[in-house]
Amino acid sequence: MIKIAFCDDDLCTLNEINGLLDLYRLEHQVEMVSVVFYSPLELLAEIEKGLRPDILFLDIIMPGEDGISVAKEIRQYNEAVKIIFLTTSPEFAVESYTVGAYFYQMKPICTATFFQLLDSVIAECEEAQHCSLVLRRKNGVTRIQLEKLIYCEVIGRTLMFHLENEKVLESVGCMDELCKKLVAYENFVRPHRSFLVNMEYISSISNKTIKMDNQAEIPIPHGRCTQIKNQFLAYASKRKQVLML
Repeated sequence: MIKIAFCDDDLCTLNEINGLLDLYRLEHQVEMVSVVFYSPLELLAEIEKGLRPDILFLDIIMPGEDGISVAKEIRQYNEAVKIIFLTTSPEFAVESYTVGAYFYQMKPICTATFFQLLDSVIAECEEAQHCSLVLRRKNGVTRIQLEKLIYCEVIGRTLMFHLENEKVLESVGCMDELCKKLVAYENFVRPHRSFLVNMEYISSISNKTIKMDNQAEIPIPHGRCTQIKNQFLAYASKRKQVLML
């Protein structure tokens, strides 16, 4: 199920997009739900409460707060949402990509190009949903892409997810349960009962530690070094990564 939100102070634009989404849903048989916001304050209030859309259509020029500023605030809660800016002027095009905009949609909206945009962004969302993990956190839920997870460690009853953007997200959970959920993904290895490592980010392996690309060092229990090295070499070979022997 794809979750879409759109925010615009122009009622005509909102009605137009809503109609296009309904038409797209019928023609393409896509399961999606949508929610409308008439002001950025309404949108931000719901984001703070835990709203996590997959796609956000956001007007740039709105009273009170412009779309770029709103997007910056949203990124504090949700880095995965595909933000598509709506505007009648191209002057903010460059700045829009500083907040990780997916696309910059000019008004008036052309049905054919809008549907092409939906084809692209929905395909990416569906792929991300199959290769992502939803974390339950104190301030709501957060979806992370597994390819951006460097490693996870457990401290007490808290899972610490270390991401490639240097962020660390906390979630209540059990390492055993996490490993069961990720068993289908061959790029993860559990070298220690308290750590789960993404082999894509391994820099080197010694007798006692795994060194990650972010300089983190993961301990290797006595007697497990050979097994972990072999698992990593097998993975690297399957990925056709160059091995220097």
